[in-house]
Amino acid sequence: MRIQSTPYDHPEAVKLQDAVQAEYVVRYDGEGDVTPLDPSMFVPPHGLYLLAYDAEDRAVASGAWRRQDENDEGYADGDAELKRMYVIPEARGLGLARRILALLEDDARAAGRTRMVLETGTAQPEAIALYTSSGYEPCAKFGHYRDYDNSRCFAKPLA
Repeated sequence: MRIQSTPYDHPEAVKLQDAVQAEYVVRYDGEGDVTPLDPSMFVPPHGLYLLAYDAEDRAVASGAWRRQDENDEGYADGDAELKRMYVIPEARGLGLARRILALLEDDARAAGRTRMVLETGTAQPEAIALYTSSGYEPCAKFGHYRDYDNSRCFAKPLA
C-alpha cells in the first residue's frame, strides 16, 4: 500500500468522498454529512489530505485533518480536526485506517497542533472502536453536529 498527500478536490479523493457520503446516507437514514468543507482547509501546513492506494494503484482509503482554533462551534486553540476517514469495504481489516490516523497525527503535531479532535456518530461503531483503541477519549461536543443526539466527539493530546 502507498499513502500519499493529495489535494482534497483531486478526482480520486472526490470518488472516496462520494463513497463515504453514500455510506452515511445508509447508516443515518438518508442523511449525509453536510459539514461545510473547502479544499483550501486541507492544504499544508493548515491541514493535510491523504489517500491510500492498493497494488493496482486504486484509491482505497482516505483521511484528513484541518486546523481549528477557538470559535463559537466549540473548538479550542491548537486543535486539528480529523475529517473524511474512510476505507472502502474491500480494503477493511488491513490496518489502513490506523496507518492513516498515525500519519495525520504526526503531521498535525509537526504543524504545531496540540490536540486532535473528531466527531463521529453512534451508527459508526467501527470508527468509535478505532479511535478509542488509539487513545482518543470522549470530550465536549463541538462542530457542525454538536447539537445532535447521535453525535460523539473525541480528543487526543498531540504533545
